[in-house]
Amino acid sequence: MELDTISAISTPVGEGAIGIVRLSGKEALKITNQIFSGKDLTEVDSHTIHYGKIIDPDSHEMIEEVMVTVMRAPKTFTREDVVEINCHGGLASVNRLLELVLQFGARLAEPGEFTKRAFLNGRIDLSQAEAVMDLIRAKTDRAMDVAVKQLDGKLSKLIKELRQELIETVAHVEVNIDYPEYDDVEEMTKGVLLEKTTEVHHEIDRLLEMAKQGKILREGISTAIIGRPNVGKSSLLNALVQENKAIVTDIPGTTRDVIEEYVNIRGVPLRLIDTAGIRETDDLVEQLGVERSRKALKEADLVLLVLNNNEPLSDQDRQLLELVVDLELIILVNKTDLPTELDLSEVHQLINNHPIISTSLIEDKGIDDLEDEIARIFFDGQLEANDLSYISNVRHINLLQQAQRALVEAQDAIDADMPLDLVQIDVTRAWQILGEIIGDTAQDSLIDQLFSQFCLGK
Repeated sequence: MELDTISAISTPVGEGAIGIVRLSGKEALKITNQIFSGKDLTEVDSHTIHYGKIIDPDSHEMIEEVMVTVMRAPKTFTREDVVEINCHGGLASVNRLLELVLQFGARLAEPGEFTKRAFLNGRIDLSQAEAVMDLIRAKTDRAMDVAVKQLDGKLSKLIKELRQELIETVAHVEVNIDYPEYDDVEEMTKGVLLEKTTEVHHEIDRLLEMAKQGKILREGISTAIIGRPNVGKSSLLNALVQENKAIVTDIPGTTRDVIEEYVNIRGVPLRLIDTAGIRETDDLVEQLGVERSRKALKEADLVLLVLNNNEPLSDQDRQLLELVVDLELIILVNKTDLPTELDLSEVHQLINNHPIISTSLIEDKGIDDLEDEIARIFFDGQLEANDLSYISNVRHINLLQQAQRALVEAQDAIDADMPLDLVQIDVTRAWQILGEIIGDTAQDSLIDQLFSQFCLGK
């Protein structure tokens, strides 16, 4: 089916130095040529850029001075003819330009449709298409590295290798079932079948073990900062962000809502949540903040509980410790620049060996120790930045878990001495599930692969 020509604004909405209107499709050059005054774009070389003016053919009014980039199929992102019109970055300018393009035959692109066309035209597979959005949303260099490697096809290559192992196994089973008279075909024993499925199973296990770190790199660590009022929660947020995002005063209850901010810790995004102090209060607005704080606490991957070194442990501190003791927790003893009144031995008794870090946020002490501890908890102190097989996408993780279960069922069937043709159903299902990651699960592929492995007609 021949696709129509689509167009959309490809730069962020608002004022900027440059705005870009992109077209992709068979008519991209023809449509642009109708409103472009300059060289005949249908005659220029591919991957060249040309100065000219956009003219409204009806009113003959000059709309914009532009630079037009021409890229001919198939050497483009969508494998279609692509035109990018670079104009001044005003909102009115790019919208007027887009209106003209649509008026002369293009269709407004749906969200993500350029990337979708790259997938439909075989330029990238489904996992690479998803990596485009991961790259756009990356908040740290390491998150960007994971997305770039996925976009480059590292994950696709690995998934294809695993599927190849499984399909070769299925092919041997099929041959033994359908062509038992061929003596030169390797006999598929249950031992070999178990060995092959176990190899793939172990590789999937490895990927899923890395998935927690990959998901953290992609989405960040949801980190709740809690403590009773005026212990230094907002000061901690500001110290980590290195900006005055939260209001810091000596008045209890200053933070009345949940404040969120992303911060880069050793290449890992932390989604910091500065909560309102969790306490009983008659202030209706503060009550709402406290309730939101409790909700943020339930959803957090990490809790930073701040205590005051200059005051004895209070009943409210004890209640907070009891509330979070079973969570991933770091205790921060703040205000160490002041005389010590806090009994650390009692804190140790209440927290089940969770780490305790001393800080003096007013003197900027203890933040490096906190960053070290976060890295230790989530990455054993370091992150393999060059690992090529981080799985960070929730859909991919879910499909890998499904494939893992299918292989376990196949191995259980082998142990139960089930017939090989029944075992291969689970192996084939694992192959199909892995194919969903890269968008390649057509049954015709299975048939072609079977006969490409063995020259049975020879």
